Amino acid sequence: MARQATAEWKGDLKGGKGHVKLGSGAYEGDYSFSSRFEDKAGANPEELLGAAHAGCFSMALANSLAGAGFVANSVHTTADVHLGKDDKGFLITRVDLTVVADVPGVDDKTFQEHAEKTKTGCIISRALSATDMSLKASLK
Repeated sequence: MARQATAEWKGDLKGGKGHVKLGSGAYEGDYSFSSRFEDKAGANPEELLGAAHAGCFSMALANSLAGAGFVANSVHTTADVHLGKDDKGFLITRVDLTVVADVPGVDDKTFQEHAEKTKTGCIISRALSATDMSLKASLK
């Protein structure tokens, strides 16, 4: 199985513009230097990575809990992807995951164990294993 996304950039770094599109057609949008580095309107690669990570984490945590007999009503994850700079240039310095879940019947200790396991085990977390990651997990 392979998933695809495309991106095209036109022009120089600061004056140019780009367009990204998911292969499924579920999303497409513009991005630019200012949407990436100056908080202007538009998408950016870090935000798209955060969406992928939050989606993967939520799905994997729900699956882990269900496997233990706790079916989640909801698992809501936010991924804050931090962009920084070192001597080689810009890089993703860390990802902070915040999850709030509504899971009937589960106690906090069990929930935390599943959340920690998912932090290192979901597909996107594994792909980002060289990146520092934090997790704040709570039950509704």
